[in-house]
Amino acid sequence: MEWIELVLPGGELADEIAALLAESAEAAAAGLEVRGEDIVVWAPASEAEAARASLAAAVTRLAAEGFAVDPGAIRARPAPPEDEWRDAWKRWFHVRRISSRIVIVPSWESYSPAPDDVVLDLDPGRAFGTGAHASTRLCLTELERLSAEGLAVSRLLDVGTGSGILAIAAAKLWPQATGMGLDVDPLAVECAAENLERNGIGARVVTADTALGDVGGDFDLVLANIQADVLETLAPALVERTRGALVLAGLLAPQAEPIAACFVAHGLRLDRIHQLADDLDWSSVVLRR
Repeated sequence: MEWIELVLPGGELADEIAALLAESAEAAAAGLEVRGEDIVVWAPASEAEAARASLAAAVTRLAAEGFAVDPGAIRARPAPPEDEWRDAWKRWFHVRRISSRIVIVPSWESYSPAPDDVVLDLDPGRAFGTGAHASTRLCLTELERLSAEGLAVSRLLDVGTGSGILAIAAAKLWPQATGMGLDVDPLAVECAAENLERNGIGARVVTADTALGDVGGDFDLVLANIQADVLETLAPALVERTRGALVLAGLLAPQAEPIAACFVAHGLRLDRIHQLADDLDWSSVVLRR
């Protein structure tokens, strides 16, 4: 198959913009990579115009949210042979310690864990969630903190599960818990299911493309690492399904307080807003019933 590259200048926030596009742009399903300050998306040459339009629409939404990106700056060029780029992103993804206990190990690398380590064996494939982005690291840090604080979890829900990384971490931190990982992208659902099996918890946590509104019952722990406008839309359903703690991420720092206020207005109590010391651009929000 012949492929093209769609190249978008991302500037200093290229990594963050790429992560958001991986979640929101259908055109990014075949592959996405950050090269310096450029974001590169691959698409079949036969679908070039549709892919460019899809990417431009996603970039337009990000520009409306305040990101310095221009859909008119997207340029197309022929891509090298597929076997040269399909797994190119793997060279940036290595064993990484996220917190005092949580360690992410790509499926193609080996690691000898310390006694108290919580190891996440991961192959993100085409799904968002390697643990490199600040929003994912914020969620993982909050999960470890909630576990240390003694939150009791028998049932968990991960909305927008991507690679399944957050569901895996939660299931390992609360080894008796069962739950669900939801995603609107069938590729992500498949990838998350494979990662859950790889980590030995596929029998406890299932994945589905079920709409949040169709999920019954409530959960001790709900996770949603999704961009701010989607979180605001989902607020009533997320609050309804939270009987314990709700962790929100995917939020630029100025968005955290307004989103927290939205969820408080729907009936939850704000616990904390948190930023990473090495990345102050992003925030997480923890709320409680």
